[in-house]
Amino acid sequence: MLSSEFDNIRIAGICCALPTKHIVNLEEYSERFGEETVKKNSSLTGIYGGYVCDKYQTVSDLCFEAAKRLLKEREIDPKSIDVLLFCSYNRDYIGPSTAYVLQYRLGLPVDCITMDIPIGCSGFVCGLHVISSLLSSSTAKRGLLMVGDSTSRYAAPLDKNRMLFGDAGAAVLVEKAEDSPLMRFALRDDGSRFRALITPAGADRVVVGATHERVMQSDGNIRSDYDTAMNGMEVFNFAITDVPKLILEFMKEYNYKSEDFDYLLLHQANLFIIKHLAKKVKFPMEKVPLSLDKYGNSSGTTIPVTICDAFAGKEPRHIHALMSGFGVGLSWAVSTLDFDTADVLPIFYTDEYYKEAVFSHDLTQL
Repeated sequence: MLSSEFDNIRIAGICCALPTKHIVNLEEYSERFGEETVKKNSSLTGIYGGYVCDKYQTVSDLCFEAAKRLLKEREIDPKSIDVLLFCSYNRDYIGPSTAYVLQYRLGLPVDCITMDIPIGCSGFVCGLHVISSLLSSSTAKRGLLMVGDSTSRYAAPLDKNRMLFGDAGAAVLVEKAEDSPLMRFALRDDGSRFRALITPAGADRVVVGATHERVMQSDGNIRSDYDTAMNGMEVFNFAITDVPKLILEFMKEYNYKSEDFDYLLLHQANLFIIKHLAKKVKFPMEKVPLSLDKYGNSSGTTIPVTICDAFAGKEPRHIHALMSGFGVGLSWAVSTLDFDTADVLPIFYTDEYYKEAVFSHDLTQL
């Protein structure tokens, strides 16, 4: 098992922003899919609704608002940010990278290390690993990890998987600090299964015969080649086999037991998967916070959303957790995570978007 350790990095703040538009599955989808189908889906997945971006709002707008609030609450000068990572399956443009736009909007310095990481469901764990590596190997002292996904935008209206998804953006303040609790990571990827969760058309790869027309697919869902397609059974089997295997290997490697952790923080894929994972790695469900019932599956953002939902405004205390993100790629990761509840901000809702970025196709208007 390939692993990493960092003993000089701490989480100094976590903030999550959601769109104001709220979807209740039973109200939104009963006419499309039938009331009984929607009820059954919610019962199996544990997802009863979520929040989705409006027409002009993107997930980078949510990340921006979260970062702006976090910096203000923590009284952090934007000029002191040395690293900015934007981890997302969704970006504003084919080019440039969304991270550059966020750097400009937040007023970060020009020598700030700035980049996109195009990753989805494992984005928070993998992003934390990358930003910790950059801070540890450079003179940089402080960074912003921004994680967000607008999965609802790429789910076809008549695809039943649409009922799973919600949108969210998170900003996490990461700093160098002596005597910080040790962070340990293990990451795995299997590109041979890249088709299991994919949006085939819309980028550079030619998809022969690609069309925007939505038609019935072999799995019984109606979508186009420009919509996200998920092989539900393959993703499900991956989540209940490969993911717990890595978690158990990780725990064995470091002689961890479930009693050593306050909580197990899991990607909020669906309730059945979460319960199965918890049982396999011998964590009681009382130690597994849930947020998917209220916010849905927001891909890489589900872990920070769960943290903010569970711990914001609670009695100040230190949390020592084990966490795992898994999904599109296929990618899966596990790590330890330490934070103080006093550094967790409440979830807030916004309909703000970057108006200057909405422009005409006429390039003279840029």
